[in-house]
Amino acid sequence: MFLDYSPPTPLDYFAALVQSDANFPLLEAAASIAQDEYPELDLQQVLGEVDQVQARLQRRLSRNASALQRLRQLNQFFFAELGFGGNANNYYDPENSFLHHVLATRRGIPVSLAVLWLELAQGAGLQVRGVAFPGHFMVKVVLPNGQVVIDPVTGQSLGREDLLERLEPYQDERGLVPDEMPLSLYLQAATPRDIVARMLRNLKEIYGAQHDAERLLAVQDRLVVLLPRGWEERRDRGLLYAAQGEPARAVADLEAYLAHAQGSEDAAEVAERLRALRRIVGQ
Repeated sequence: MFLDYSPPTPLDYFAALVQSDANFPLLEAAASIAQDEYPELDLQQVLGEVDQVQARLQRRLSRNASALQRLRQLNQFFFAELGFGGNANNYYDPENSFLHHVLATRRGIPVSLAVLWLELAQGAGLQVRGVAFPGHFMVKVVLPNGQVVIDPVTGQSLGREDLLERLEPYQDERGLVPDEMPLSLYLQAATPRDIVARMLRNLKEIYGAQHDAERLLAVQDRLVVLLPRGWEERRDRGLLYAAQGEPARAVADLEAYLAHAQGSEDAAEVAERLRALRRIVGQ
């Protein structure tokens, strides 16, 4: 009997991390995204670096501090002392989504900064969650007197008027009607799976704009693994396979999409593409 001792591929490793929502390892799963670009990346070293930062924070936290005091100490440490913030000079650099790079440069985008901030906040004993706010990922903290929504790029606490103002650019683009919908609708907690999906979709948008098919396919593979019921991701991978001259793989993905996408607006268009691909593969 032949035993395969070859190490898991980055995608295999990612699949093992995200197979269950129970104890979903947000930090490790998010950090592992970079392994497509950096196959030799030592994830345990990345996690160890975060642990070291966490230990530094713990030494700064006052004993018996209230939740509000711990929040203030965390933000002073994360934003002022360590200097984490947005990469305003190169916002669409893929490196902004790679946690080991964000740790090294102290620069990232809202969701990658949020992953690190959330890890430190949880270690500080705070009740925190990510918020999939349109256009700009947020974090929120539950305090005895209510919840606080924070911008993970600046540490700024955002009130109702600030949040409604940030929704305005998306009112027409996405059909949002902030004045007619409760603000709480946009402040629902994002699951760890949602957060990793947002990171991957950011990269999907970047690589798509760059017409980088190889990197785009790697991201698409992760999205399919992460979201097994995300049939639109299966469709997008199928269309990418078709564009890359892999009709058999394209057929499998598009068939899966159509089997679960009854009533979708593009069903007829995808079905026509599928028929053409089947002719190519001789089905």
